[in-house]
Order: sequence, then C-alpha cells, then structure tokens
Amino acid sequence: MTSAADRDADNDRRNVSDVVGVVVLGACAAWPLISATGRDGRPEGILLAVLAVAAGYAAGRMSGALLPVAAPGAGALAALAFAVATPRLAPGPQFATPLGHAGAVAALLALATGAACCAAWATPVPALRLGLRMLAAGIAVAAAGIAVAGAAVGSAAGCAASAVVLLCSLAAGRMRRRGPAVAGLALVAALVTGTVWAVAADVLPDGLASALAGPLTEHRVLLWRDALRLAHRNTVEGVGPGRFGEQSGTASEALLPDGKPHSAPLQLAAEQGLVGVLLLATAFCWILYALWRSPRSTPVTLTAGAALTALAVIAAVGNALSFTTVSAGAGLLAGLATARPWAAGTTAMPGG
Repeated sequence: MTSAADRDADNDRRNVSDVVGVVVLGACAAWPLISATGRDGRPEGILLAVLAVAAGYAAGRMSGALLPVAAPGAGALAALAFAVATPRLAPGPQFATPLGHAGAVAALLALATGAACCAAWATPVPALRLGLRMLAAGIAVAAAGIAVAGAAVGSAAGCAASAVVLLCSLAAGRMRRRGPAVAGLALVAALVTGTVWAVAADVLPDGLASALAGPLTEHRVLLWRDALRLAHRNTVEGVGPGRFGEQSGTASEALLPDGKPHSAPLQLAAEQGLVGVLLLATAFCWILYALWRSPRSTPVTLTAGAALTALAVIAAVGNALSFTTVSAGAGLLAGLATARPWAAGTTAMPGG
C-alpha cells in the first residue's frame, strides 16, 4: 500500500511537471515571435503546432481521467481513420519518398498503435485486453497494406514504426522500473538526431554515408546541408520562422518546393537558431519526464513513450510535425498516458 506521504510527494512532483510543461510550451510559442521580429518571419505554423500539442495534451488528461480505456481506444481508431482515409493530410506537393506526407501517415499509425496498446494495458478485462491488442496488431497490418499500395503513401515507415511500438509495448509488460527504459528512449531520439546532423555536416565515414544516401535521397541531404549552413550563419535566432524556402537554393530549385528541409531539428536550427533546437529538445525531455512521473502503470507509460519516440525519429528525418493532426495526436497520447484515472483501483504509482 502507498502511504499518504508518498501520495503527497507524488502529487507535488506531478505539479512540478505540469508547471514545467506550461513554461516549456509557453517558451516554444514565444520564441518564434521573437525570432520573427524584424525578419519578415511567419511564425503562424509553429504557433499552430504548439497550440495543437497543448490542446491535445489537455484533452488527453481530461478524457484519460474519465475514460482510461475507452479514450485511448477511440483515439487509436481516429488516428487509423485519418491515416487510411485521408492520406493527403495537408495541401501542397506530395513528398512520398521517403518521409514527406508518408511521414505524417507513418506518425499517425505509430500513435494509433501506441494508443491501442495503452488501452489494452489499462483494462483489467482479459477479453477486452486481447481485443485491443488485436486492434494494435491490425493497425500494423493496415500499415503494411498501405505501404504495399505505394501509390497512395509510398513508404513502409508506418509499418515499421507500428511494429516497433507493438513490440516495445509487449516488452514493457515485463519491466518493473521505468526509469532506465525512459532514458533509453531519450538516447534513441538523441542518436537519430545526431546521425541526421552528421549527415548534414558530411562527417560520416564514406561507407555509412553511402548506405544512407539511397534511402534518404540526394535532394533531402542537400536540403539538410542548406539548413545547417543557414544555422551556422544565424546561430542564435536563425533566419526567421517560415523563411527556409526563401534562403535555401536547393528548396527554391525543387520541382515541387514546399519550403521545408524535412527534418524538424534542422528546420528549427535554420529558422529559429540554437534556441529553437534547445526548446524542441526540452519539450521532448519534458514529455518523457511527465511519463516517468505518471501515476499510470509502467506498461502504459512506456508504450506511450515508445510511440512518441517513434514520432520523434520520424520527425527527425521527415516532415511529420508540419501536420496539425500529428501534433495534436502526440499531445493527446501524452495526456492520456499521464492522466490520473478517477475510477478506484486504476492508478499505479510510478516506478523508479
């Protein structure tokens, strides 16, 4: 049994996490306005993404407290419906290879799988848990079907991401301490981001660089290098939100330009400078910390963490965070996994 003192201490830590979240999201909204000052920047896209995350997180906290099983289950079905029925999630040119609009669909499929697995871990009913796990497996199968279709989406990333999230969720059931697992998720995101940065800086060994050149495509690598050059010239503030397309020669010469480098860290580095990159990293670390201190069970929190890390990986090499649906879905899943269910007997104190 958990003592009253332990519960009070846990509530204090959760309050600290919530306050930190408000400060971080507020800074993420304020800095684009500062960076855009005097530069003819267009911060509306960043502000919309921050608003979507905040709204999704608030909705997840409320719905997760009231309906800890039904809410993530419904969220999984909604994300799957968006991914399957609406492959074109935003206007503009279709960048299907390797992770343009396909990256947004892959991200939605990963979030859908994570939400279904969270719902499965949240229910005490064996038959319902089995059904929700079958839903998660069905999402992975649907992702494979979408990847095979090719013409609509053109990427197997959704299948891979869904499968990884499903496997991580099954493994989470055997973990008693979530701290090392959360640290591992942060390390994965850092390694992928570091690799993207190394590709942009052209510092990888020739063999590894050649192996990555095919899947990434030469055009994408050139966009990344343009972003890094702009970041070096404007280290602190960047060139201004929404101005990468104007400043990048590779982007302006593309047959189907969309004005983005197709990497969230590099886009922020180019447009908002080092401060923007640090804010993005801080926001991701805050979410992982909130999951670590969540009152939900360890399998629920680690499953959500795996899905959000998969999203971070996709966003590091693609354009997923440019889609409001993806940003809102990420916030919703984080909120669901950090909500304290009101029903008696459904909470679990966080592990170390």
